[in-house]
Amino acid sequence: MDGNYAEFIRELKEKNDITEVIGSYVKLERRGYSYWACCPFHHEKTPSFSINAADRYYHCFGCGASGDVIGFVKAYENVDFAQAVQILAARAHLEVPAYDDRSAEEAAAKKRKRDRLLNLLRDTARFYFKNLYAGKAEKHLAYLDRRGISPSTAKKFGIGASLDYNALPAYLLAQGYTAEECAESGVCSRTPEGRLFDAEAERLIIPIINHMDEVIAFGGRLLEKSDRAKYKNTRETAIFNKSKNLYNMNLVKKEKRAGGLSSLIMVEGYMDAISLYEAGFKNVVASMGTSLTKEQARLCKRYTDNVFISYDGDFAGQKANLRGLDILKQEGLKVRVVPMPDGLDPDDVIRTRGADGYRACIDEAMPLIDFRIHAAQLKYDLKKTDEKRDFIREALPIVKEAESATEREVLLKRISAATGVTVSSLQRDLEGAKAPPAADEREAPPPRTDDADQTKKAARFILAACLLSKKYAAECDLASFDFADPDHRAIAEYIAEGRKAGGVRPSGVFDVLGSDSAELCEVLNLDYGDNLDSEAAVKYFNDCVLALSRKAMGERIARERENYEKAATAEEKREILSRINEYTKKMKNLSFGGRT
Repeated sequence: MDGNYAEFIRELKEKNDITEVIGSYVKLERRGYSYWACCPFHHEKTPSFSINAADRYYHCFGCGASGDVIGFVKAYENVDFAQAVQILAARAHLEVPAYDDRSAEEAAAKKRKRDRLLNLLRDTARFYFKNLYAGKAEKHLAYLDRRGISPSTAKKFGIGASLDYNALPAYLLAQGYTAEECAESGVCSRTPEGRLFDAEAERLIIPIINHMDEVIAFGGRLLEKSDRAKYKNTRETAIFNKSKNLYNMNLVKKEKRAGGLSSLIMVEGYMDAISLYEAGFKNVVASMGTSLTKEQARLCKRYTDNVFISYDGDFAGQKANLRGLDILKQEGLKVRVVPMPDGLDPDDVIRTRGADGYRACIDEAMPLIDFRIHAAQLKYDLKKTDEKRDFIREALPIVKEAESATEREVLLKRISAATGVTVSSLQRDLEGAKAPPAADEREAPPPRTDDADQTKKAARFILAACLLSKKYAAECDLASFDFADPDHRAIAEYIAEGRKAGGVRPSGVFDVLGSDSAELCEVLNLDYGDNLDSEAAVKYFNDCVLALSRKAMGERIARERENYEKAATAEEKREILSRINEYTKKMKNLSFGGRT
């Protein structure tokens, strides 16, 4: 990073107060010199997300998320470094300068390429939209009319038309885009001979727009029966990652800003989303047919804590997808599932029963755990004894996942009413039931209690005290320690350079290690309560220094003994032996509380 750009980044951080920026996204509570909030990156009821305003960084003592103001915007807005800088620059009314060292030029080239593809995608959307009203898209318009989609709604969503295989690539090439860009964007594909053609040919076109109002891909719907897929998205690209986006989040974001968003309705397809929007349900998003991901769950969490799942009528029988909804719950969202009548999908309900009919479905939405039991019940004929037993066998592990005894009792009463088995009998069976593992559960390794673990803990405490400039750590010479962990070495080097420059700025360590370092997270976790500020902390720091000093001295002696065995001459052996004696004396001094 060249000097001018580095100076700009410093100015950017100065003019974007981290407390004000984070406070514009989440509600903060001041406690002394720090600000606290419930972490926006994981579910929690008690705030463990802290902002150190003086040192200009944030850290969550629950999940370990940490970084500076740029890192927060990157994580919260799900953007890269350059985009986060652009967002903060616009906020502070600063112009982002050009920079020219090698790594920076690579980043700039990547940004130029991304901007180029985004422009191509935007021009493609305009091309398709213009086609819809050019007098040649009668089938497309007729389809929208049958679905009850008004021209105003079609315009709001940017719906367009592909008329043939060749017009789009010809148009884009005429606009100056290269054949490689056309293919790389995903809007065009190639024949085996290399000729470009429209990847969404002869379909109704739905632009997929992200929460930053950028066109990132397209969905297409066939208008006539064919052996081709009815719905098709453009392929995933450097711009489009389906697992990190939700359809219609751009309009939902505007609803949130207008203050009119208390919940989200999640449907499977974009046509369901458009139909619900047309019917007045502005809070709708679509998962576009993918299994839900943590990124999508966290995207929802930014805007609301309440999500209604409104998938197709046969959804209850899709066990894998049903279990996938646990991802939403794990991210702290309150999930309710909307039962669809008679195997209909949301769009069917809107067309046959109107907005009031769909609203009635919403009113009957069940908590996720209730719906899972409901879905299990649909699989069995409870008039048959063996199937009744199978249902109970499947339902009880679900009940065991309930968060409270009250909730478990209510669920058991529901199962009892459906099967005729007494609650007391179900309760006895429940005690022996095994709850299914969480979606992301892994077998945890046993805790380490060996010397290496203790050494690592000591290194973390020393680095935390030095990084956060505790007075008792001011004279600590980090160069005297042989840190085994590469991140520990990087932190120690950063502290040493900061001391030479006149002071250590903790937030700057993120420029060195980034916010994904597990060891940096462990170091920052020590900045909690009086872990670093009590009398016990001073004693523990000295003990840690002593432990690492003795370890370093012991390793020096071991190395010299190896050198002694390899020495070729008597003179070399005498010199090595002299050093061993010197180190041994220092080791004895350390044993009596001395320092090197």
